Amino acid sequence: MAWKGCVMKWAKTEFIRSQNTTSRSSRLNPYNQQRCGFRRDAKRPDTKKGNVTQETNASSCEAGVAGHPPPPKVPSPLFKPLMFTFTGCSFGAAAILQYETLRSRVQTAKDDAESEKLIQGSQNRTHWHNWWNQLSGFQRQLILLMSTVDDFWSSLTEGQKTATGIIAVNAVVLCCWRIPSMQRSMIKYFTSNPASKTRCLPMVLSSFSHYSIIHMVANMYVLWTFSSGIVSLLGKEQFLAVYLSAGVISSLVSYMCKTATGRFYPSLGASGAVMAVLAAVCAKVPEAKLGIIFLPMVTFTAGNALKALVAIDTAGLILGWRLFDHAAHLGGALFGVWYVAYGHKLIWRKREPLVKLWHDIRSPGGRGSRPGGGPGVSGGAEGGGPGPQ
Repeated sequence: MAWKGCVMKWAKTEFIRSQNTTSRSSRLNPYNQQRCGFRRDAKRPDTKKGNVTQETNASSCEAGVAGHPPPPKVPSPLFKPLMFTFTGCSFGAAAILQYETLRSRVQTAKDDAESEKLIQGSQNRTHWHNWWNQLSGFQRQLILLMSTVDDFWSSLTEGQKTATGIIAVNAVVLCCWRIPSMQRSMIKYFTSNPASKTRCLPMVLSSFSHYSIIHMVANMYVLWTFSSGIVSLLGKEQFLAVYLSAGVISSLVSYMCKTATGRFYPSLGASGAVMAVLAAVCAKVPEAKLGIIFLPMVTFTAGNALKALVAIDTAGLILGWRLFDHAAHLGGALFGVWYVAYGHKLIWRKREPLVKLWHDIRSPGGRGSRPGGGPGVSGGAEGGGPGPQ
């Protein structure tokens, strides 16, 4: 009887010890505890065969809790994002947009000249004076307001007009972040994360996405400041192509760094694209004087500002700072410097075959380009469609 009492005491001790170990490990990792409980509740109505599977899953969860946590999910290779980055669709679309813009400008100039001749030949100032007197007070105020807005819009530079459109898109996306029913879609399509199932489209959309108002104001202020300079150097269409490409390339660099370090977290914001714009202007005009909005007495050259920004982002990338996505900043800045130095010659100046093809599709039966034309200059078809200058 003595040996029977010893065995019962030993079995009771081991049972209490195993219960304490399981409860302690479950308290240490509440996430795994919640996940395993969810699995048990979800599979409770199953048959006996399902119950066997449920017990197996529950035991595997408990084993994972007691031991080391499960390794993070490793994303699939970045082949699709890499191919998506270097397709060059943005520059092709920009070349076609430039062709269509010049074509519409020529047509608009002809229409305005003809309408002006008709007005001068058939009507005089007395007609417009009588028309104005027939309007109500509200209609007059509305016309004056529209005239004021038109005068303000006309006073903006081409770069500021383009930046205004980008700012408007960012503001709309910021408002969408405040709608609870859209949170899941916003996280899926407007945040870039290499561990996500959707990786290509967010590389573009995240460049127009900000969750914080301060973050958006800071990025859009820098874009507004440098938009006139970059558009005067590249033109509106080429600037849009560079902006979109910089956003995609900065996201790709961020993907690579996150995959290499194993730190998978979502990113969003136009910082990479804005850094490309800033770096392009600073590299093209390094002697330009810049200042700080709150410290106007402090001035420095654009070249020194670019070096300081690159140094800060490099230190943040090496030291593992998480305040900003420093890899995306570096990717955008290096792309901006490379494009003004080499990319313009390698990409934009070789767009003439695409413009010729579009011209032939757009104007069937046309003569195409004039022989002997320079790069990027396309002749008009029968009907007068200009090519990009």
